[in-house]
Amino acid sequence: MAEKSRILIADDNQPNCELLEAYLANVDCDVEFAADGHDTLEKVKSFRPDLILLDVMMPRLSGFEVCRQLKDDPETSRIMILMVTALNELGDIERAVQAKTDDFLSKPVNKIELLKRVENMLKLKDIRNENERLRRYIESMEESADQQSAN
Repeated sequence: MAEKSRILIADDNQPNCELLEAYLANVDCDVEFAADGHDTLEKVKSFRPDLILLDVMMPRLSGFEVCRQLKDDPETSRIMILMVTALNELGDIERAVQAKTDDFLSKPVNKIELLKRVENMLKLKDIRNENERLRRYIESMEESADQQSAN
């Protein structure tokens, strides 16, 4: 049986967190919350999410900076990040792309759009994981063949 996906909702606005959690009610996942940028980075270490729904405008550390730090760290770079933001100017979208977000969604969030993006991002994560597993398997088979031909 497949392991449940883990989704971290990072938003300093409690009603936004509750709304996103309600939207995810029918998604087979565990949900955790972070209230600011620093809290998000800490929760990533302990919760190890597959996907982060990341607000941009948060205290202590913006979503842009959180995203950049996570994507620049080899340990966390593969976590899928969906920026959820009230900002929707072209410059904001460019900043999100520069921070290496995987996708972004403007507030107010449309439930169907959010669910489809979450579903697609979790599928992509599964495909990436399977590709990595296959890559490691092929490498081990090649090493084994090399060792046998050396003998």
